[in-house]
Amino acid sequence: MNNTVIEGLPAPAVEYISVLENKVDQMQNQIDQLTELLIKMNKDKFGSSSEKARYILSDEFLQETLFNEAEFCADEDAPEPVIIEKHTRKPKRTKEELAKDLPVKETIIDIPEDERTCDICESDDLYRIGKELVRRELCMIPAQAYLEEIYRVSYGCNPCANETEHSNIIKAEVPAPVVKRGLASPSSVAHVMYQKYVNAMPLYRQEQDWKTFGVKIPRATLANWIIYTSKYWLEPLWKALKALLLESAVILADETVVQVLKEPGKTPQSDSRMWVYCTGNVESPPPIVLFEYQPTRSGTHPKAFLKDVEDPFYLLTDGYKGYNAVAKAVHAGCWSHCRRKFEEAMPKNAPKDNKARIGFEYCQKLFMLERKFVDMKPGERLEKRIKQSKPIYDKFYEWLGTVNPLGGSSLAKAVTYAINQKEPLSAFLLDGCIEISTNRVENNIRPFTTGRKNWLFADTVKGAMASAVAYSIISTATANGLNPFQYLQHLFTYLPTVLTKDPDADLSMYFPWVDDLQEKCKYAHGAQGQFSLLG
Repeated sequence: MNNTVIEGLPAPAVEYISVLENKVDQMQNQIDQLTELLIKMNKDKFGSSSEKARYILSDEFLQETLFNEAEFCADEDAPEPVIIEKHTRKPKRTKEELAKDLPVKETIIDIPEDERTCDICESDDLYRIGKELVRRELCMIPAQAYLEEIYRVSYGCNPCANETEHSNIIKAEVPAPVVKRGLASPSSVAHVMYQKYVNAMPLYRQEQDWKTFGVKIPRATLANWIIYTSKYWLEPLWKALKALLLESAVILADETVVQVLKEPGKTPQSDSRMWVYCTGNVESPPPIVLFEYQPTRSGTHPKAFLKDVEDPFYLLTDGYKGYNAVAKAVHAGCWSHCRRKFEEAMPKNAPKDNKARIGFEYCQKLFMLERKFVDMKPGERLEKRIKQSKPIYDKFYEWLGTVNPLGGSSLAKAVTYAINQKEPLSAFLLDGCIEISTNRVENNIRPFTTGRKNWLFADTVKGAMASAVAYSIISTATANGLNPFQYLQHLFTYLPTVLTKDPDADLSMYFPWVDDLQEKCKYAHGAQGQFSLLG
């Protein structure tokens, strides 16, 4: 409004106009926030969930990167080019490659003996030339259930009988059952766990599935199998793996929601937490993924879980403040979360000068460099980061100081997150072993969240704890390239006997990276096969 007009108005009118202007500014601010929220909701509902740049940025940006690619990718230490004689397109995988690890069964189609006559002279004096391959077909053997009756042989000692008239009886040693006083066998329990935790099949659906095998097993019995075997056979292995995980120089952590209906002191609608920890991308120890159920999201839980780590270590997490309770750790931040917040603040087809897009592109450049460093040793990777990634990091935070976003907007949240996480986000410049994101631990959570959509909740605390142990063993097996069903079947075959004899037995020979298990349970060895019900 014209200042001359304002000067001619009475003071109450000027004050009233000022109040109205402030109110208009507030309402405009609210409109901008609601518009941004609506755009975000539409993006979440209808947009791509991938965080890859080609799904987020326009083709215009991807073309622009071609022009500064030389400047961006230049490296004085790059090796000299190698002359390649001829480039050939990678051929499509053949049927033989797709099924190279499957057993082969030959089916011979022969001419019936009474029809073996020449169709020209009608003579029956024929001789066999050979066989020719007509086609290959992929066949499937459905799962089968059967009762296995286990007997043991007894022997009597003749000399003892002749001397004392009482024969000494020697009996064969019987392996301990996987579940006492039940029909469960190693293969049947492994099958139930595989279906629930790998295929996300709830127990009520498994109950119906068992009926197709001619077996009526209540879901309560299936739940008892999981809880019993997890507590007595898998939990000791979980503890042994935890001791090894705590020796890792880099540990990744994250958590997700789980609902437990019958939890003391809490309503069925309240949320509990499933915490997940995994080893860093280092040579030793091999990949380990551990789930731990806890009733709350308190930072005391990661503090208690990691309390036995003796030396300072790097803890790579998102920006949740609860992890600050782990005081002995050097905290490393996740650039994926930082990038994601800027991506959420970007409008569709954001222009080049859009601040959210600029912040996203800074993050994206760091990930582009990491793809170049992925096969390097930690020392070499750190050198490359200091030389190429640190300038981008410095420019990013220099640029953040010039951004003045609207309060409460998604851009303001992204900027605030990046500024608050400045020190943890710089940790990847301290050690080449540190990854720049928590993507690996999030990928291990994904099977759990997929299963949660089907089984929705855990009924009891015991069930939630059993699920945490089962997911841990299965995820660790998968991370080491094992077939989870075969690995579980192997564990349930031998651990009951081993742990019944000695509850404190050394279980290192049952770690999934052991050569013997790599040979027996590797994914390439085929499908899970049949399973039995042990009587």
